[in-house]
Amino acid sequence: MRKTPKIRRIAALGTAVLSALALTACGGREAQSGNDQGSKSVTIGYINWDEDVALTNLYHAVLESKGYQVKTQLLDVGPIYAGLAKGDVDLFLDAWLPATHEQYWKQYSSQLEDLGTWYDNATLNLAVPDYVQGVDSIADLKAHAADFGGKITGIEASAGETGIVEKTTIPKYGLDGTITLQNSSTTAMLAALDSSIKDKKPIVVTLWHPHWAYSRYPLKDLKDPEGAMGKGEQLHAIGRKSFGTDFPALAKVAKGLKLTDEQLGSLEDLIQQAPKGQEKAAAQKWIDRNKAFVDQAFTGL
Repeated sequence: MRKTPKIRRIAALGTAVLSALALTACGGREAQSGNDQGSKSVTIGYINWDEDVALTNLYHAVLESKGYQVKTQLLDVGPIYAGLAKGDVDLFLDAWLPATHEQYWKQYSSQLEDLGTWYDNATLNLAVPDYVQGVDSIADLKAHAADFGGKITGIEASAGETGIVEKTTIPKYGLDGTITLQNSSTTAMLAALDSSIKDKKPIVVTLWHPHWAYSRYPLKDLKDPEGAMGKGEQLHAIGRKSFGTDFPALAKVAKGLKLTDEQLGSLEDLIQQAPKGQEKAAAQKWIDRNKAFVDQAFTGL
């Protein structure tokens, strides 16, 4: 992974040859006035959360069609923030603020640029299949812990939701000693959910809105009277320091893009149905079906 070079202003030189040499020496990220014609190489970091996979592939397909060289890197959330702070990653599209990624934002925000909110109704949840009886609230888990094998099936250990469940939700509801959070990965959690539902077995998982699982499976979110899982959040795009200077047109797009539940759900669904390795092609199908929206949202690139 290469480190993003700093953008240098190139002074006017006496000859076209010297100008060309100077442009070559400063690398591929020179930002020109009003556009990103000199800043065509961008690295997007993403986490294995479905809304991020979907949005990253959307950006990937659109930006490549505009002449950008796009590199995407699948990372855990902590390394993404660290990579942004170091300049190894240019853009991250799934920052959950203010709560889920609070620890990373506090640590790195002075080295980042907030590019605005693209989805404003994000929530963290513990969910069970709707056939599970007698468990409608997180508080009910204590009496029914044995039904779930004494565990909540979770996702990556570095995920913000993991920390919230371990440090806040379990203690606040007195679940210590009766139920534990079993960390795995998003993919493993969804596989366990799918298997349990096929067999009509109880399972409680860490989930979040937006997520395609709510369309595919009969689920219910457990009520959270203590507010341990936090309030609704916003999903932000964030860039490395000087992103807006280096990529003015792309920063403008990120700040203006908004997706509805219906738009995001249909994009996620297409990508989920695609064979492995064909996610960008699936995003292109969505782009073709939503050409007017995409043309307007990504105008100026």
